[in-house]
Amino acid sequence: MKTNNTHSKSIGAIAEDIAYSYLLKEGLSLVVKNFYSRFGEIDLIMRDDTTTVFVEVKMRTKGFDCGVESITYKKQQKLVKTANYYLLRYAKIDIPCRFDAVIITDINHISWLKNIIS
Repeated sequence: MKTNNTHSKSIGAIAEDIAYSYLLKEGLSLVVKNFYSRFGEIDLIMRDDTTTVFVEVKMRTKGFDCGVESITYKKQQKLVKTANYYLLRYAKIDIPCRFDAVIITDINHISWLKNIIS
């Protein structure tokens, strides 16, 4: 089981690197990778002009769900709590923010979904 967990983490790290490179090419800049709090983790925190963007990254093999389905209501709540913690601790609370997802099915198919949480 440990090997499987290690394999999942390495796939996750690869997916985050792909998403990071993709978002850089789209004009965003990195604030922090893998932000952890007691509430959860945010894969990437990026800046899109004056907007802070909290990014959830998902890698999926063809034939499985498209990735968005795994961002459940419970996961969304963890993302919001973690983002609020980040904003309270490291930023101004009144800055513009949004939650995006980057779904990767292979290196040539990357979907960037903006404003996944309203």
